[in-house]
Amino acid sequence: MKIRRILLKLSGEVLSGQNGFGIENDSLKYFSGQIKEVVDKGLQLGIVIGGGNIFRGAELIENGFLDQVQGDYMGMLATVINGLALQTSLEHSGLKCKLITSFEIGKIGEPYNQHKVLNYFEQNYVVIFSGGTGNPLFTTDSAAALRAIEIHADVLLKGTKVDGVYSSDPVKNPKANRFTSVSFDEVIEKQLKVMDLTAFTLCREHQMPIIVFDINKTGNLSKVIEDHSIGTIIH
Repeated sequence: MKIRRILLKLSGEVLSGQNGFGIENDSLKYFSGQIKEVVDKGLQLGIVIGGGNIFRGAELIENGFLDQVQGDYMGMLATVINGLALQTSLEHSGLKCKLITSFEIGKIGEPYNQHKVLNYFEQNYVVIFSGGTGNPLFTTDSAAALRAIEIHADVLLKGTKVDGVYSSDPVKNPKANRFTSVSFDEVIEKQLKVMDLTAFTLCREHQMPIIVFDINKTGNLSKVIEDHSIGTIIH
């Protein structure tokens, strides 16, 4: 697979480091360094980032304190906070970076416009997509799938804390097998956990390959582009 343009999906939790909450300076520096390695190779990079390190509304929603729509909007705002932090860190590392928001939020980022974003890639900007899809009831996985398709990415990279897709939860089952390659149909048939069903269906319908890999291992982001066996490729 020839890769020129990438959509990288990061969870918000990766920015919290050992704290488990908030944004840790060392984590920002680490991921900025990993991203710079990729960009310095001449690749174009878009990033969708979650907000779970800032806000998780599941418990509040379950207890009836928030309804789903309110909770989702709060989560979208959390992704903008992470986007701002990552943008600043990337710029400090010497990269050009644009923060794009899925809804109007003046003076912070630019509202999403496909034509402008594609031009930014050609001008060697890293583009951070914040605010999810801009709509409640959709996850940032769905936002990643949507943006990957819209920007004509060659692959969607999902950086996680595990090194690929397993036959079952490797934490609970030490004998679980890791797949190096698996088809979209096999993922459905075997009920493998890759991303939420809406996001996965979008990728399947538009033939957008997904690579799931361990982003916490130094150098993996750069290596997985050339050696897909480092993670699991779904195609």
